[in-house]
Amino acid sequence: MSSRLGRPELYTSYRQDMALFNTRAKQIGVLAILLLAILLPLQLEDDLLRIGFTGLVFAIGAIGLNIVTGYAGQVSLGHAFFVGVGAYTAAVMSGDPDGRSLGYGMDFAPLWMLGAGLAAALCGAIIAPIAARLRGLYLAIVTLGLVFIGEYFFAEWTSLSGGDQVGRDAAQPVLFGMELTRDGAYTEEQKLYWLALGTLVVMAVLARNLVRSRVGRAFAAVRDRDVAAGVMGVDLTRTKLVAFTVSSFYAGVAGSLLFALNGHFSPDKFGLLLSIQFIAMVLIGGAATISGAIMGAMLIASLPRIASELPALVPFLSSSATEHPNIFEFEQVMYGVLIIAFLLFEPRGLFGIWMRIRTYWKSFPFSY
Repeated sequence: MSSRLGRPELYTSYRQDMALFNTRAKQIGVLAILLLAILLPLQLEDDLLRIGFTGLVFAIGAIGLNIVTGYAGQVSLGHAFFVGVGAYTAAVMSGDPDGRSLGYGMDFAPLWMLGAGLAAALCGAIIAPIAARLRGLYLAIVTLGLVFIGEYFFAEWTSLSGGDQVGRDAAQPVLFGMELTRDGAYTEEQKLYWLALGTLVVMAVLARNLVRSRVGRAFAAVRDRDVAAGVMGVDLTRTKLVAFTVSSFYAGVAGSLLFALNGHFSPDKFGLLLSIQFIAMVLIGGAATISGAIMGAMLIASLPRIASELPALVPFLSSSATEHPNIFEFEQVMYGVLIIAFLLFEPRGLFGIWMRIRTYWKSFPFSY
């Protein structure tokens, strides 16, 4: 039996304690959140669905970064590079073979999503042996270099990217013969939102199972004390290789979907700012948590909308010369403020805030 009378959370085996949803409250809560997420597109306007779609896609990439940084402890600032690899791989696989840029006409969405993930994972596997020899600041600098190499590579290979000035069309999502970018019974935003939601659910469950497995325990051991982990028999090189490869796969899948809504992108989209955004998602949401990565991604995806609305509520944020604030600069400031605020006052991020609330109500009225 998984419980005793009066002790509903008394587990009699390690397997029960480590179950994916080990309490009835978690099962009901996840089901309710998933049902709400599915029904939201029927109630929200298309502009809000665009934010939701971006947040869901960001969440896939943030989970990937959390695997290598939060769980395995390998600081990576090059996530934008792997997102770019995924975006261009998907665009090439899906693109028109008779068009101006490279293309093979594979319009089945799961096919180019998988191809984008595998291409990014291959790049991650190539980088991983180098990264495995480094740690801390040195590893961060090396992965940061990938961003600048990627920007140059994408911009100069014009048959792939279309160049800085022109760019290229994003992958065209077609699922079982239905073109998701055409309005029908449901709008384009609704269909792409559901595609992103389904992909996120699958990727989140896979990631949660990974970090609960033997591989996930090896990640945690390397993160907490790699020398001790090596003495205990953990293969450090192989563990870091797996972490980078899996993280890159998630980034590639996120990149394949990221520009499906606006249908066009250029090499400058995969610069340092995108890497900072993913770092912010992990830090703000909570390191080493899947749900925290999702919460952080949804907040970061909402920042452009918040940045555009906040100056109207706070008059001194508006520019006195033009009476219109620079929204892009204000958004960048908000990234910095949020990262500093969470690191100082809530290092566990939004997930830590949620845990405090949950603990408070579980112990109510003895909340001390």
